[in-house]
Amino acid sequence: MPQAMTAQLAGGPYPDARTESCLRTLIAGVGRYSGEFPVDLANHLPMVLEAMGRLGASPARLEDYAEHYTRVHAVPFPPTPVATLGEATWIEALGHRERESDLRLFFEGIVRKTGGPAAVRRYLPVLSPGVAASATHGLMRLAYALLRNDDAEVAAALGYWAATYLAYDGIPKDRIAHVTDPVAHLAAMALEPELQNIEAPTHLLWRWIEAMGTIPAFQDRLGQIVARPDSLYRMRHGALALYAATMSFEALHAVTGCHWLRLVSPHLDEPQRLAVHFWEVVLALYTKIGMPPLPSVEALEAWRNLPLPGDQDIAAAAVASNDEHDHSLVFSAFEEYRHTGDRLYKVVAARRVGLIA
Repeated sequence: MPQAMTAQLAGGPYPDARTESCLRTLIAGVGRYSGEFPVDLANHLPMVLEAMGRLGASPARLEDYAEHYTRVHAVPFPPTPVATLGEATWIEALGHRERESDLRLFFEGIVRKTGGPAAVRRYLPVLSPGVAASATHGLMRLAYALLRNDDAEVAAALGYWAATYLAYDGIPKDRIAHVTDPVAHLAAMALEPELQNIEAPTHLLWRWIEAMGTIPAFQDRLGQIVARPDSLYRMRHGALALYAATMSFEALHAVTGCHWLRLVSPHLDEPQRLAVHFWEVVLALYTKIGMPPLPSVEALEAWRNLPLPGDQDIAAAAVASNDEHDHSLVFSAFEEYRHTGDRLYKVVAARRVGLIA
């Protein structure tokens, strides 16, 4: 069991007693920066610092990584405010990156009045269709803000999500959702010739997601999934299977995204609706990796039973990495293992950091 998990079972999330104070200071500082850096790439820093701390990073490692990340990626501060937003006008700024500061200030005011969780419950039903925001990293930032019980980060996350809002439009209003198995809905896409060999418009995930919304065969798959209480449960297993089979960058975001959904869901009246919107993003990314077949039950079971290094070794390898997706995946995998008991999460975590083939 990694130090981070030992600490959690003992009543605290951090192995190092100094970490909580260090993170409070660091995240308050880096949280003032924009949600993205050039060009339109997600700033993971406030979130992965928390993940690294829970995986056992020392304060010195956290400080060094924060300096490295901000410098290497030239993370900017949000753009200059344009105009004050209010209850009647904030929706007009949805999807306008140049309004990030205005949207942050709007949500800071809301959070001061109501608290972070109440703001999430009130405003996320409006933001949920645009969960593709910054390739779902608005969801990531909100999930970690709620994990930390950090109202300043909740406001920043809501502003970031709103500024980068990306939704699929044009779904016929008379379309009746009837699909109860979101994973089968994904797998069936491989049978559609119109979805084969699509060329990437850009390397940016959110641009791919956006472009998929213009393809008629993909549009036909939207709005079909029934929002059920077990939707996230089904999606979680499908995302893990897809990632285990491909170890792809795109499927990694499906796995971590299911973790983020689980963290946000208790703060929503209808969390399954957010899950359905998220899964439609996964449908779009499935085409980007060539729509490989999902692995068999036998293959999954064989992977589950592979010899593994200790959790502490996996956590240490993630902490030592400078790749934010290593920190993100390993922390989410450990947390989802704690929630489900599925050993496959540990397998993909060890693979991600190069400890097993």
